[in-house]
Amino acid sequence: MADAVLTLNAGSSSIKFALFDTAAPLTRIAAGAVANIGATPQFLVRDAAGATIFEKTWAHGAKLSHEDLLGPVLDWIDHHLGEAQLVAAGHRIVHGGENFFQPALLDDKALAELAKLSPLAPLHQPHNLAAVAALRALRPSLPQIGCFDTAFHNGMPAVATRLALPRALRESGIRRYGFHGLSYEYIAGRLREVAPKRAAGRVIAAHLGNGASVCAMRDGKSQDSSMGFTGLDGLIMGTRCGIIDAGVLLYLLQAQAMTPADLSALLYQQSGLLGLSGISADMRLLLASDVPAAAEAVESFAYAASRQIAALTVSLGGLDGLVFTAGIGERAPPIRDKICARLAWLGIEIDAAANAENAGLISTPSSAIEVRVIPTDEEAMIARHTVTTLHGK
Repeated sequence: MADAVLTLNAGSSSIKFALFDTAAPLTRIAAGAVANIGATPQFLVRDAAGATIFEKTWAHGAKLSHEDLLGPVLDWIDHHLGEAQLVAAGHRIVHGGENFFQPALLDDKALAELAKLSPLAPLHQPHNLAAVAALRALRPSLPQIGCFDTAFHNGMPAVATRLALPRALRESGIRRYGFHGLSYEYIAGRLREVAPKRAAGRVIAAHLGNGASVCAMRDGKSQDSSMGFTGLDGLIMGTRCGIIDAGVLLYLLQAQAMTPADLSALLYQQSGLLGLSGISADMRLLLASDVPAAAEAVESFAYAASRQIAALTVSLGGLDGLVFTAGIGERAPPIRDKICARLAWLGIEIDAAANAENAGLISTPSSAIEVRVIPTDEEAMIARHTVTTLHGK
């Protein structure tokens, strides 16, 4: 085995990670997570085939920091690698602002700048950076590379980045950025492999998961995104509302006397599928439920997604291909069917059997637009960027 790089995607309740052999071609050795942080933390590792190879659980209510939890992860990695060495760690950092549009070494200066962006991504950025700080404390000499979800959208046309606010605000960095860039970058590359002619054209990728967005791409480059200044914009998500009339926010602040903290909790943690259904943010549970409110949430999700796909078709001046990815996009045939049914006017025709089987190509031969399902791999994208940045290429 050659040396290895670690990828980390740290959130409030979990730390997902993967380990890659740096020998060409880059190969996944193992992947896992520390889940249920704040409740009953569990550390689980699976090999490249998906078999569980290590498991550890802490007591319920254990007050463990990112440093406490990453220590056992590093211990397991050292033991598993044997004589090979861990040479770097790559992190998913959600918001890179205007200054981070390429993977970057996470030194003191970079971390200070990234911390200033935490109010723009409060569900993600603080936890992303907490993992960096924890790893610095545990392995001070280990190079850490930041890979930014906003970076892929850096080349969007200027018109797609503007908000209709006073120019002074734009000059202070208030603009549309776009997110889920690591996923879209992977999809763009994978599409070039499986359908190069389609990849060179006008494609919309729909990253549908607990966080959801769509991205318009031409020749594999971002042209527009449903997400804007923050990860709240665009589609309905698990607990986030998506696009909303700004007047609603003013009403809640003024007439309902909500505090900014109350409003933030409402928009980020209590809305979306959870708020609409009153049951769950998990699409699997909603699809299985016979409660009318669950069906309404599903309908609203599909409606919002189809509406945004149609809007981004305008950004591209037409559409050649549609790609579904992420948890819901890859594994929820009823959602893909509902979205595509609303887009039938574009000439989309779905093969019902292929869609039910989660096949790679789910459109019919006569469909005017090719529709595919492509599993995303943000971890592989982070690993590639980490190795490339480490070697200065």
